[in-house]
Amino acid sequence: MPTHRPERPRSPIAGPSTGPNLPFPIPLSGPIVKGFGRGSRDLGIPTANIPLAGLTVGGHQDVESGVYFGWAGVDVDDDGRRIGQEKGEEGGGVWPMVMSIGWNPFYGNSVRSVEVHLMHQFRQDFYGARMNLLILGFVRPEYDYVDKDSLVQDIRTDIEVARRSLEREAYARLKDDPYLLQFEGGEHTQEVAT
Repeated sequence: MPTHRPERPRSPIAGPSTGPNLPFPIPLSGPIVKGFGRGSRDLGIPTANIPLAGLTVGGHQDVESGVYFGWAGVDVDDDGRRIGQEKGEEGGGVWPMVMSIGWNPFYGNSVRSVEVHLMHQFRQDFYGARMNLLILGFVRPEYDYVDKDSLVQDIRTDIEVARRSLEREAYARLKDDPYLLQFEGGEHTQEVAT
């Protein structure tokens, strides 16, 4: 059962300065699906969700609930338009990300979810696009919150912790990992996050 957020100050970075330690990096992939609709609407922090089945990639279905950081490759351009679907184009973009894997106790979810915040402003949604994640480190455990403002404040802190953590050379160079832009194979059949 998640506890409430401790009142102590948070570390401004996550992960060792030498780079990811085992079990990181953890690769996950899946199609972007509709989530609960709370990221943009309720919290003002849009998320790209992948089905929980994405956690089975690489045998990491037992990943601890909490907040993580890393890189996300998506087969879209900087505006969010799909690449490669009709015109035979290849490629996509890689953006920094912070993600939650968990039960979202503030909302009382009955299922675990994988919610990824890409640190980029897109002009449109891109449901159905493929997303490859390279999870590089753990930011914090999953907490429950007494109110929505506390939740939003912590998510904004998570975003800054992830941004600063990824700026370090040992993490920044992993943005170029070829896995992030390899979108073929292994389609999931779920259309919504479960």
